[in-house]
Amino acid sequence: MVAPSRVHHPQSVLFACALNSVRSPMAASLLQHMFPQTLYVKSAGVRTGELDPFAVATMAELGQDISKHRPMTFEDLDDWEGLNFDLIITLSPEAHHKALELTRTLAADVEYWPTPDPTNVEGSREQRMQAYRDVCDDLVLRMRKRFTRSGGVVI
Repeated sequence: MVAPSRVHHPQSVLFACALNSVRSPMAASLLQHMFPQTLYVKSAGVRTGELDPFAVATMAELGQDISKHRPMTFEDLDDWEGLNFDLIITLSPEAHHKALELTRTLAADVEYWPTPDPTNVEGSREQRMQAYRDVCDDLVLRMRKRFTRSGGVVI
């Protein structure tokens, strides 16, 4: 069971997954587009991967361009701008363990949103794209639930 977050209305959010090439950049783009003026949003991975073309295509369907995203690790992000986030949302077990390890010395809350890796889906291009769309749809639902104040007002 996950304890409720101490940060109900964060100002900065980091999404993390294993490679920072699919789930976390998609999630960061989705949340940033929902709250462009009120939230600072970034993404990182435990390891660096290559930006996934299916992730780029899926986000393009939503009018969001992540094609210039450069996958980076937690360490890259720390070196570049620091790890000063109110909330770290992890999307894979590996990222969750890494975030928990980091928060021994960081003042950030960690939430685990288990999210399937769409790269594991095989089949036609359309079947694979649907797996990515499903991940986006699930993330949007979670974001609406997590970042909506009682009374239906979105922060």
